[in-house]
Amino acid sequence: MKKHVKFLLCLVIAFTMVFAFAACGNQGAGGGGGGAAAGPGGIDASDDLYIGVYAASAIDYFYDHKLGVEQFAKDYGVKTEFLGPTDYDMSAVVATMDQSIARKPDGIAIIGWEESLIPSIDKAIAAGIPTVTMDADLPDSKRICFVGTGNYAAGKLNGQAMADLLGGQGTVALVGMVTLSNISARMDGCRDVFANYPGIEIVDTITTEADETVAATNTAALLQKFPNLDGICTLDGTSPGVATAVREAGKAGQIKIVAFDRGENVLEAIEEDWITATVVQQTALMPWYSFLVCYNLKHFPVSMSSDNEAAGVSGVPGDIDTGVILVNKDNVKYFKR
Repeated sequence: MKKHVKFLLCLVIAFTMVFAFAACGNQGAGGGGGGAAAGPGGIDASDDLYIGVYAASAIDYFYDHKLGVEQFAKDYGVKTEFLGPTDYDMSAVVATMDQSIARKPDGIAIIGWEESLIPSIDKAIAAGIPTVTMDADLPDSKRICFVGTGNYAAGKLNGQAMADLLGGQGTVALVGMVTLSNISARMDGCRDVFANYPGIEIVDTITTEADETVAATNTAALLQKFPNLDGICTLDGTSPGVATAVREAGKAGQIKIVAFDRGENVLEAIEEDWITATVVQQTALMPWYSFLVCYNLKHFPVSMSSDNEAAGVSGVPGDIDTGVILVNKDNVKYFKR
């Protein structure tokens, strides 16, 4: 009897090991989404199309956005596209949205540049296309959620870095395209940090029009107006223009610059001590998670009620904060491409 029990036990163990090895083999074959017949959950989503809609798409800032768009296609075995004008042209963005809506994609991710885009977002939603704002939000639109940097917290990180560099004493200026909601939120974060340091004074706020040349010109004027300026918090992607103006004024290293984003020229400027630090956004995550929200709505809807639509349940997160990292001379080498 004991021998019989031992034989059965060995047989069960043997079968368990066979199935375990088979399962491991199947997992290895299906990983990555690149060339696999089915994506997560065994779903063939090769006909799915997810579109990212941009403006000023030629600037270096969107390098990582493109990586995120491409990565999602590989990971989930779907089609993705990175579309939009190379310059800052909202009418062209609207036209891109119209063209995208007509193609009936399975999801659209769009940067909420300006309120003029709200009708386009609402039009996509009305057409039954899940639409997510990323990077900059338009909360008054009917977008299903926002995916991007928590800009107020990012601004606080920028401001705290500057406060630490100045030892809580000095004059600073804030630089950025102040008309954009994400930049405005970053500036609010900076201001709230400096409010805790009576020895720090914000002497001016200048705009950049999201253009490095404009940023350089306006920074040069700023330095003439405030020749003893101690620090500049740059809260958009125009830090190279700011650094150029500071260098040309012969004050590189003397005026502390805490920048935003991770362009190669920004990272090189940190290595050369023209820029002290920069707040890096995890931008590749923005389109990746935006598309994931849309993908899950189609393939893995979560039943939060007996009828989500009738109950007014979106079935998606509200905001997804993709986070930021402070990069300085200590860790800059890890961010070079």
